[in-house]
Amino acid sequence: MGLGCPDFSLAAYIEHRPGMPGMACLDQLQPAASGEIQAIGQACGNGWRKVFNVYAKLIYALDSKVFPHSTNAPSWQSFRDEFLLQQSSQTALLFNPPILDASDTAPRYHIMMGRTYAKKLIHEEKLTVPLIWLDNEFAINREHRLVICPYFDYRQLSNSKIERLANILAGFSCHT
Repeated sequence: MGLGCPDFSLAAYIEHRPGMPGMACLDQLQPAASGEIQAIGQACGNGWRKVFNVYAKLIYALDSKVFPHSTNAPSWQSFRDEFLLQQSSQTALLFNPPILDASDTAPRYHIMMGRTYAKKLIHEEKLTVPLIWLDNEFAINREHRLVICPYFDYRQLSNSKIERLANILAGFSCHT
């Protein structure tokens, strides 16, 4: 299933799991242990470091009145190292297709990394909600607060695209 807070409000979905012991058979949402994100980055390479860095940068681009996650740490780097995907972070990184439930009492926001992954899930009928494609890179489903965006990598999801993603997510909060 993934890493993160079982009571998440913000979840990112990624197609592949880190090549770490225990990750291949992880079938529940498990909070990251202190230092686990750094260990995954060191063991699994620069690609995973970028995923975690971009996720933390996104947290800091969000409006803290709507998404108070960033108030826990003075910088995105501190948030990444001390809170991201941990027990009380309200963040999650999931290795399976999203389970979308419009009747969730607490609003949950869902971010799918990569158009290719999203289109694969659509083809496999594992993602069946209607999507509005805003352009070649971003798609939304407002009812489920779902965004398809570029992969969490500096070249694909640049700082300006992180800002755009933050604005899209903030727009959902206006319609809940």
